[in-house]
Amino acid sequence: MTRKYVVVDLETTGNAHDRGDRIIQLSAVVIQNRQIVDQYTTFINPGIPIPAFIQELTGIQDEMVQDAPEFNDIAPKINDLLQDSIFVAHNVIFDLGFLRNELKKAGYNQIGFDSVDTVEFAKILLPTAQSYKLSELAEYLQLKHENPHQADSDALVTAELFLILLERTKTLPLITLEKLTDMAYSLKSDLYILFESILKEKRKNIDNLQEDLEVFRGIALKKKVIPESNKDKIIPSFPKSKEEKNQLFSKRINLRHGQMEMMDTVYGSFEMNQHAVIEAGTGTGKTLGYLLPSLYFAVSKGQPVIISTYTIQMQNQILNNEIVRLTQLIPFSFQTSILKGRSNYINMLKFEQSLYEKDPQYDTVMTKMQFLVWLVHTETGDMDELNVSSGGRLFKQRIKHDGWFFQKEKDPWISHDFYMHARNLAANADLVITNHSMLLADIENDQNILPDYHYVVIDEAHNLEKAARNCFGKKLEYNTLKFRIGRLGTLEKNQLFSKIENLLQKKGLTPSFHAFELDQVISQLDLEIDDLFVMLGKKISHLYGRRANKNTKQQLRITNEMMSDRKWLPLVICAERVYDFHRTISRELEDRLALVKREDKKLTEGEQAFFEEINSFLRDWIQIGEKIQQILLKPTDHHVTWIEGDIRALPNSIGIYVQPLNPGNDLAKNFFKHKKSVVMTSATLTVKHSFNFFLNELNLRQEGLLERVISSPFDYKDMVKLMIPSDLPEVRGTVNDNYIEAIASHIIAIADVTDGRMLVLFTSYDMLRKTYQLIKDSFALEDFVLLAQGISGGSRTRLTRNFQQFNKSILFGTSSFWEGVDIPGKDLSCLVIVRLPFSPPDEPISAAKYELLKNNGKNPFSEFALPEAVIRFKQGFGRLIRTETDRGVVIVLDRRIETTSYGKTFLQSIPHISIERGPLNNLLPVIEKWL
Repeated sequence: MTRKYVVVDLETTGNAHDRGDRIIQLSAVVIQNRQIVDQYTTFINPGIPIPAFIQELTGIQDEMVQDAPEFNDIAPKINDLLQDSIFVAHNVIFDLGFLRNELKKAGYNQIGFDSVDTVEFAKILLPTAQSYKLSELAEYLQLKHENPHQADSDALVTAELFLILLERTKTLPLITLEKLTDMAYSLKSDLYILFESILKEKRKNIDNLQEDLEVFRGIALKKKVIPESNKDKIIPSFPKSKEEKNQLFSKRINLRHGQMEMMDTVYGSFEMNQHAVIEAGTGTGKTLGYLLPSLYFAVSKGQPVIISTYTIQMQNQILNNEIVRLTQLIPFSFQTSILKGRSNYINMLKFEQSLYEKDPQYDTVMTKMQFLVWLVHTETGDMDELNVSSGGRLFKQRIKHDGWFFQKEKDPWISHDFYMHARNLAANADLVITNHSMLLADIENDQNILPDYHYVVIDEAHNLEKAARNCFGKKLEYNTLKFRIGRLGTLEKNQLFSKIENLLQKKGLTPSFHAFELDQVISQLDLEIDDLFVMLGKKISHLYGRRANKNTKQQLRITNEMMSDRKWLPLVICAERVYDFHRTISRELEDRLALVKREDKKLTEGEQAFFEEINSFLRDWIQIGEKIQQILLKPTDHHVTWIEGDIRALPNSIGIYVQPLNPGNDLAKNFFKHKKSVVMTSATLTVKHSFNFFLNELNLRQEGLLERVISSPFDYKDMVKLMIPSDLPEVRGTVNDNYIEAIASHIIAIADVTDGRMLVLFTSYDMLRKTYQLIKDSFALEDFVLLAQGISGGSRTRLTRNFQQFNKSILFGTSSFWEGVDIPGKDLSCLVIVRLPFSPPDEPISAAKYELLKNNGKNPFSEFALPEAVIRFKQGFGRLIRTETDRGVVIVLDRRIETTSYGKTFLQSIPHISIERGPLNNLLPVIEKWL
């Protein structure tokens, strides 16, 4: 008999059945013989009003359910439908739990179903999907999803998703399927039933392995291909004229004047061995503008060009979108590779051996299953491709690549090593795509990970200085230290240390420093770390005690003056003890590893993988000692040190940080000086059309440097209006409750005329939280969906996606929302900038820069604070118009843009647009008419 699956989706008045929430719509799709054979859908009268938020989310109104049956009326039909079936749902715990409660209430008590969760199923079979929300999986798999959040549409899409996942499971190699079936018993839903039945089928008709796959040491993976080096390449000549460029793109891409100008500037810089800075306005087509000339130059001169971006997402976007487009357009072959830091890649020996461990931990089992499916598809071995849970990230840490402890030739996986493969691809590539962190780490540690290069394009270059500060800086965080020491463990805990000692004993190896002595040192270090961070926590809570209620997240800059005060001495003495204990542990772990290497005892592959893991742990561990020295024991003058923490969670939230004050000095000396041509580009590099601020930050001289400002092709005058309400209090120092109330009431009034679709940008999380809370508590925007960074939960990408799903939505963001957020079209038509984005003057880096400038006789405000704020303002302004059909309003709620002499610097640095001023009541009709 073929199995019957019933795919169910419910819409309810809320999440808690026991608190009176009820079902308002139910849909059940029946699957037999792996085909959809029936669907039953009904509205249900819940007997209570449907909350406004649920009405907005689902589109189901009270009047739609008032004549519908009550649940008791349809309970017999539902009970019959579910008999002898497997219950399937997207997030099965919710739907099955809710339905069981309702059936029980209707007198049906014996309800035991096997169940399958399509969220769990999708995580395993689609390990690289960016999200496992139903609407986003539908988009990813190109399924028609007409009415998200209505049960009929959701159930149908879940059923189609389920069938796709079943088909994908059938195509997996037998060896992968066997391992997955074995692990599936540890899952939350009864997926093992599906895996078992498909495995049985597969064993009956054994089919050949797909041509592009191979099985190595019991794991199926994609074969690695090194593209042939084309020695007889056509030597292309760069299309210099407008006609040649248009001919090349043969009307498939409509090249803009600015894009052509950018291509010529990049190619010219490389040809003249000259550094260049190019500001290319939104819509210029900047990525294609630098990729095309880079490719022509790289192939014709036989010189690799490095492309560096700020984010890994942008790296992947270039490779998967832009490079694919260029492959179809360019009349010659070329090779591109993406290269990241070694620890981004999987260490296959460690992963293989982890499969032999019987780990009951759900997240670890789920992650191993995701890895097994991913290995059948990945060509890179780059673990960033995977979407794993936070528990899964700990497993990723364990199996990351960290070089080799034994000779790499002893690694049975060396011929299949992903990191070596990435290096080989990069060595033969014309374009190597990397990110700023990797580029800078390569300079700092002189690692030579990247192939030898002299030509580089730095995209999102406004972030280069920030990336350099992070890369050349150091941080010590309490939670990270405790996690590391927890992984090491003492003898009584079955962690790394006790495992090392057991292995040494088994091999008859005796280290000079006894295990019990080292055990005491580890325990002592654990206590000293607690003492050190309690002292650091007291520095913050003592200094900010009076302000603690106002803002729980605090930063305290550690100045030379503070360090020379006798009150700082106990902290240094404690840090010295931490350093000494830490150094003893490092030395003893190194001795134990050396002993294993020296005695050359025969190790099993499992033992070899374990020592690779210890070696990886030791590398991270040694860095801790270097950080303790640099941050607390031997600080230098040209670095900024500060403590950061949340007063509500001391010492857990405490971190101590050090960063170079002027990383531009290191960049000038160790990077720009040694490269023939570095092209830096971004949409926001100038202040009042001048690159001075950007170049000063990087310590670059203007002589011999090519500068270009390429304006956006968008007609901003017809697309954007800027509004400055005049009826707000002046911004003076700290923000009080009256100011927050004024901001909240303005946002409420604006939302009413724009119908939501608003992004509201704040400069401080504290102010965001208070404004959001005030608006929420007022119930004035009850039928709007309010999403707030740090409050609504989820990453920036998830919040942005949720924002786009609702018609009447408002997104409150700070820090990372000022840039990199892309919401094109009608989803965003109103941008509110609450305050001009000046960094707080007591923010450690800013405070140190102000001091330095003052000591050099310069004005910190005009030299640093203002230009930095203008660049951020331009970034924020750029969120509104992303395509040539976008239209909207920008509303600045900070009157300083009008009332101060420096306000015009902000206005002079954005495209020329019309500005409306006046009380908000006068502006609201103008906004409504414009939109």
